[in-house]
Amino acid sequence: MATKKLVNDPDNAVEEAIDGFLICNPTLVRLDGTRAVIRRDFSDENKVALLCGGGSGHEPAHVGYMGRAMLSAVVPGLVFTSPPPRDIYAAIVELGSRTSSGVLIIVMNYTGDRLNFGLAAERAKARGIDVEVVIVDDDCALPMGGKSAGRRGLCGTVFVNKIAGALADQGRSLKEVAAAARNATRDMGTIAVSLSSCSVPGRPPSFTLGSNEMELGLGMHGEAGVERCRIKKADEIVSIMIEHMLKSYDEGCYLKLCPGLISSLTCINLIIINDFVGDRIALIVNNLGGTSVLEMSIVARAAVLYLTKNKDVKVERCYVGTFTTSLEMAGVSLSILHVDDTRLQCLDYPTDAPAWRLSVLTPQCDLDQLWVKPNVFEKHALQASTGNSGAATISSADAKTLAIVLRSISVALIENESKLNELDRGVGDGDCGSTHRQGAMAVQEALDNQTLHCDCPSDCLDTLAKLLESNMGGTSGAVYSIFLTAAARELVSEVAISTFQKAFESGIEAVMTHGGAKAGDCTMLDAMIPACASMRSLAATFADVIDAAAKEAELGAQKTIEMTAKAGRSSYVKAGDLKVPDPGAVAVSLWLRAAAEALK
Repeated sequence: MATKKLVNDPDNAVEEAIDGFLICNPTLVRLDGTRAVIRRDFSDENKVALLCGGGSGHEPAHVGYMGRAMLSAVVPGLVFTSPPPRDIYAAIVELGSRTSSGVLIIVMNYTGDRLNFGLAAERAKARGIDVEVVIVDDDCALPMGGKSAGRRGLCGTVFVNKIAGALADQGRSLKEVAAAARNATRDMGTIAVSLSSCSVPGRPPSFTLGSNEMELGLGMHGEAGVERCRIKKADEIVSIMIEHMLKSYDEGCYLKLCPGLISSLTCINLIIINDFVGDRIALIVNNLGGTSVLEMSIVARAAVLYLTKNKDVKVERCYVGTFTTSLEMAGVSLSILHVDDTRLQCLDYPTDAPAWRLSVLTPQCDLDQLWVKPNVFEKHALQASTGNSGAATISSADAKTLAIVLRSISVALIENESKLNELDRGVGDGDCGSTHRQGAMAVQEALDNQTLHCDCPSDCLDTLAKLLESNMGGTSGAVYSIFLTAAARELVSEVAISTFQKAFESGIEAVMTHGGAKAGDCTMLDAMIPACASMRSLAATFADVIDAAAKEAELGAQKTIEMTAKAGRSSYVKAGDLKVPDPGAVAVSLWLRAAAEALK
């Protein structure tokens, strides 16, 4: 049963929420045709622009941190869903038109966000915009080296936004701002505890906790934590949270506190100030959405006292309030950041971002004034290419063969929808086959309409990337779009077996960079990487190359049964429960085999 919400239409909740925020914050506007929100007043050639975003439901993050000396633009997605690359790309290009100093993209470490923001960043770089991407992974519930897709991004992102924003407003270079943001990420940690679940509008609660239970170390979307136990007194809960953050240091995490003792002289982060020897920190006590102000004050009291008295560190700043939520979840998170004088100056640096401090602004009630058309972003930029890019072309006979191969791939993916869905039910939400079918149908339609320029492989791959981005959606669409976008660049000058192999390799490298996965992590890469490797050792016809690649992909997909998932959705499933090959890897083997058969 869906929980009660103060909404009109669950499907339109995000749109109306954005309108409501803009009505009360007239310094912000929305880019026409997207959910991207941008500052009206940001236009400075000498200042780096800051972009952040992610799924809605974490308000005031991220739109509440837009303002001078903080974020320049934000791209919200649907509730708990990564925003589409098209909206992200629109925001990057708009920012790029307002500054020549570059754009820093701050991304929380979730697979969908990394892929979709990564794809948009790749496209912006191809356009000539200077872009840096910083991944925030401050969750201390998960060890860095353990079985997972890595530490999740949590409330510590607010610290990164504040530090990077202050330095950008001071005119620091993109490289300097990005380096400071990455260093801050390495020097902080966050952990959360929940007393209740949350629920997406129109849906039932994501999980259930008993009246005497609490969940330690859960994610922003209600993902499972590291321990479920009986609820305790506030002081004891805070001590458990902090001790877990520090205990996980030996398991691969990197938050460590040096107490204020003379023996601390050997500590790496040692700072001596005003006769105090030890670490200096900033602390965020964050409301996950449904915790009363009374409880928040009690938790803040417990956290500061425990850190100063039990850990003997100096709490230089303590921020208490609602910074990053999980809808209506009752609970709190604690974020600890190592600070020095420079970071403190950044935290104290003035900003008018509404969620960082109270801002008294005149409401704006004219809804038409909430939108602004972007300066240079092409509204139809993601349509099919014209085929006149000047890239290398192939003969009409080879173009016909490429079209046959693409149609064969589409047919194979459509015919195997049920098989891929069944495999995906064991590791995910059972839609792998459906998403591949949607992409395949879009490709078939493009072939029928002759909007794929098969005589120019570079243009063809670029158009395919845009088709799959728009029609597959989610993680799969982003992965294939990144792969094809990067691969297309390698075929601009020449189309040959060697450049095709290089294109395949470049696509894989881009997916690994933005997705965070690698060989052996039980993902589609475990089919793609051996397939690519087989291409390097062959001096044969194109048909032989693809046939060999298909064989290696099939072997690689089968081997994922024995792997421990370390990336993607499967990494959160217990190792003993994974008894099927990775569906993404199987899909790769299917389309490579279809291509090989078509070439025969």
